Amino acid sequence: MSDFPITSANGQKMFANLPAYYEKSRVIQVDMNAKGVELDYFTQALNEVLNQFFVSTATWGIEIWEKELDLTVDTSKPIEQRRSVVESKLRGAGKFSGQLVKNVAEVYDGGTVDVSFRPAEYAFTVRFIDTLGIPPNLDDLKAAIEEIKPAHMLVDYKYRYLLIREIQNTMTINQLQQRKLTDFAPFLEE
Repeated sequence: MSDFPITSANGQKMFANLPAYYEKSRVIQVDMNAKGVELDYFTQALNEVLNQFFVSTATWGIEIWEKELDLTVDTSKPIEQRRSVVESKLRGAGKFSGQLVKNVAEVYDGGTVDVSFRPAEYAFTVRFIDTLGIPPNLDDLKAAIEEIKPAHMLVDYKYRYLLIREIQNTMTINQLQQRKLTDFAPFLEE
């Protein structure tokens, strides 16, 4: 190679496929680098557009998904929450069942969720198993479940908190101070 290194990954690939007599040509090296840079930009742009076709990788395209599904576009929410709303809406189609509720809830929560029915009461419970405290986008989850459940059924939510028996003699003061206050069970007056 001469004084003109090819910095583009695509430029290096193209240059490697040329005949050996071009190895010392500064003109060809500069040409391959320029073409390679443009090809790098093109590849990056194609990948960025491809990412918008999948909810889990969509960024600027999440708004298109939201509009297509008749969801409220709220740009103040974090992208992960917006993605979970879209994903939940996509999974929320079909016959109402415990598995459907579980699928929808786990998209919002990102953890394991248990759904139990009480047929005599026309009710069911969504219990968060892995998440400590109240999930950050609970209002969106509640709206999604209200949309998929039959109107006559009641739903209640059970949250998991750290209990004294879980932290006593197992966590240091420093470890406790690192936890969010919302991870601990609230004091309930009877």
